[in-house]
Amino acid sequence: MTDIKLVNVFTHNGAGGNPCPIVVDAAALSEADMQGIAADYGHESGFVMPARSGDADYIFRFWVPRHEMEMCGHATIGALWTLATTGRLRSGQVRIDTRSGPVTGFVDMARSEDPYVEITQPVGKVVDLTREQENSVLTALRISREDLLDLPLQNAVTSRVKTLIPMKSVDRLNELQTSMPTTEKCCDSIGSTGLYPYAVESQTERRFEARQFPKSSGYPEDAATGIAAAALAFGLLKNGLVKADSGRITVLQGRNLGALSEIGVRLGFAGETPVGCLVGGTTKFVGSKQH
Repeated sequence: MTDIKLVNVFTHNGAGGNPCPIVVDAAALSEADMQGIAADYGHESGFVMPARSGDADYIFRFWVPRHEMEMCGHATIGALWTLATTGRLRSGQVRIDTRSGPVTGFVDMARSEDPYVEITQPVGKVVDLTREQENSVLTALRISREDLLDLPLQNAVTSRVKTLIPMKSVDRLNELQTSMPTTEKCCDSIGSTGLYPYAVESQTERRFEARQFPKSSGYPEDAATGIAAAALAFGLLKNGLVKADSGRITVLQGRNLGALSEIGVRLGFAGETPVGCLVGGTTKFVGSKQH
């Protein structure tokens, strides 16, 4: 039997968040076992394994119902939170191997019962879509250019490519509808792993709201997507919606799912040059199950 910890990651005021099954001792599981757990629970799932070398403390693997993922932000944070709250971490700085590359986690060990966790992401790359690609996205979301801010649609990436769509208002954002086959076809055509429409809630307070329509995860929408929020932060920087400093950017997500979630992003700079970011959030324990 496999012990599974169920957590919600990126909670907002103690509620919401993205549900995530975590297995903190997954060394004996096969790939079919891991995919089976993700399929049974219907969510991104995180699996913790011993590191193969001294360059890392752990190996993390991530699965959705349809396939393995290179990186999953909320599953990484959920796994670190679970390791910390079960007394398995020796340090507040943790080196992790993932299929997308090394990640460092920072765990506030002073709050041992409920630590705040942040993880590193590399500097983002942001590329404007072509007119043809823009039209594909607008068709998939059943909107027109009049629904958008006067900003480009962009593919942005830290670990996985997400497509940033600047909606004119939070209300219009939350009216969006799409379908899984349409989303997958659109993402295939533009080289993306998910559509990430966003709107400005308060530019002064650096608060934004977004929705994630994943390409092929096996469900139509995500309640919180840390990797997409990281990519969005670099899009906001490029488009002049946030200043070039390390102040916290807040991304709300999941309102339409009845699971309003909150993701924090802090950009890092060497002088005036962005060098990466930290993605963080709070986690809530839901329960344990045997699989």
